[in-house]
Amino acid sequence: MRDKIDDLIPKAHEIQKQAALKEAEKAEEHAKRAAAIEAEKRALIERLSKPSGLSEDEKVKLASTVIQRAVRNGLSEVQVYRFPNTLCTDKGRAINQMEAGWEKTLTGIPKEIYQLWADYLQPRGYRIRYQIVDYPGGMPGDIGIVIAWGN
Repeated sequence: MRDKIDDLIPKAHEIQKQAALKEAEKAEEHAKRAAAIEAEKRALIERLSKPSGLSEDEKVKLASTVIQRAVRNGLSEVQVYRFPNTLCTDKGRAINQMEAGWEKTLTGIPKEIYQLWADYLQPRGYRIRYQIVDYPGGMPGDIGIVIAWGN
């Protein structure tokens, strides 16, 4: 009976070793996933911090498509973009404080959108709003860009 019990019920220290190995495997997998997510995020921020590569005509057509779709859905404003605060030179502080000149803190695609609005949409009566849309850990997070045309 003694030999059979040892086969059926391993010693506690053996189970502890197995559990520790499983825990280490889980931790390693979690670390790999976190590193991959972080690398993906850095690559995205790098890509978004550079010009889009679209021509002025392509940008205007894209804006028209987004606005027309929103109008067909009965909206008077539409969020056209959301980006991490790291694409602002001050991490969104000026936008959060609604300081004059906040647009000078924009880089990359968010700056292109602002310029598109200033050049083509503002003269036609459209409004633009950049606002912090989340506050992870109580700090400014992502920023949304809203184009509006209603009252």
